[in-house]
Amino acid sequence: MEKLLSSLSFGGILSEMDIQLFASCFKEKIMKTGDFFLEYNDIAREIAFLEKGILRMYSPSIDGSEITKYFIREGQFTVDLESYYAVKASTESIQAVTNTVIFTIGKSEIEKLSKEIPNLYIYIKTITEMSLLNKIKDNDFLHFGDAKTKYREFLRRYPDLALQVPQQYVASYLKITSQSLSRIRREIK
Repeated sequence: MEKLLSSLSFGGILSEMDIQLFASCFKEKIMKTGDFFLEYNDIAREIAFLEKGILRMYSPSIDGSEITKYFIREGQFTVDLESYYAVKASTESIQAVTNTVIFTIGKSEIEKLSKEIPNLYIYIKTITEMSLLNKIKDNDFLHFGDAKTKYREFLRRYPDLALQVPQQYVASYLKITSQSLSRIRREIK
């Protein structure tokens, strides 16, 4: 819970008392590789904070393959925002890539706490905006350069992910085939 508490203190928005109250409402979940936090077509009713491990958000493609949109790393919150706020079926899945520890909190608990913690809305808005900006920044390199350039940038930005995430997920994230990624990896070693 150390990383969660640290994240809740971000920006000094919440008082120490508010942080303790908010944190006490989170529930720990231990996930094994392959377990889902959110499955395609389910409605997102809770937010997760990734304490340990790696998650990936992906969506199915028309041909039945999976398109990895991004990876959620330790210290980050995750939710399918559209499903969560619009209360509609998710078009994406969130799955554990490694054995993972998350802390979750339900939408109803957040709504209740918003009445008790005046700055909670500001904190959540700030974290949401920061997460969206980070996603945009995280994915900006995917639009420039050839496959080898993208992979090198992926290695530079996320060396820990490159070591822990299965190759097919990295290839999907980079929008290349697993075979192309294997060739690129051999060339740059």
